[in-house]
Amino acid sequence: ARELREKAANVLDAPHSDAAASGSDDTLVLLTMCCHPALTTSSQLALTLRAVGGLSTAEIARAFFVSESTMAQRISRAKATVARAGATFGLPHEPELSPRMASVRHVLYVMFTEGHFASSGRELQRRNLADEAIRLAREMHEVRPSDWEAAGLLALMLLTDARRAARLRDGELVQLHEQDRGLWDRELIAEGAALAEVTLA
Repeated sequence: ARELREKAANVLDAPHSDAAASGSDDTLVLLTMCCHPALTTSSQLALTLRAVGGLSTAEIARAFFVSESTMAQRISRAKATVARAGATFGLPHEPELSPRMASVRHVLYVMFTEGHFASSGRELQRRNLADEAIRLAREMHEVRPSDWEAAGLLALMLLTDARRAARLRDGELVQLHEQDRGLWDRELIAEGAALAEVTLA
């Protein structure tokens, strides 16, 4: 926790706040800070990929189809905006938290999608990024169990990720109808389907 708070201070120039939810994942707190309402959606996403996803500025720039210098300036401006807004390292209280969750869900979905099918680089998948997006989606669902959109997002991620082992063959993507369904993760499918059923109900 201390290491992550130091990271927040270094990445976002934001002080620690005692308002952090007891027992919550500090990475989720950092993600919530990156989705500060003072930022545009693209800035929220870029800052999240840098601070939470651990992507380099060059990798993020390629994903956004801009130059590295342009992305560096965008991230720097985003950090300055968060600092000026007086953000602190802690989950905001209601009613501020609920509206911010829409941005958090959006950023998590894009983060997962980039991990599921990388937009740049030699690898077709960024497994660590997809895993982290799922982990944070689980945490968000635990912290906000009545947020059915968060539950639905987690279900989507799990059902999609269940096909991971069957999506690649010899470094090439395998179309859905050609995938070996015996390689699909049945536990993830069961968990995702159960979440989807509860959410739809």
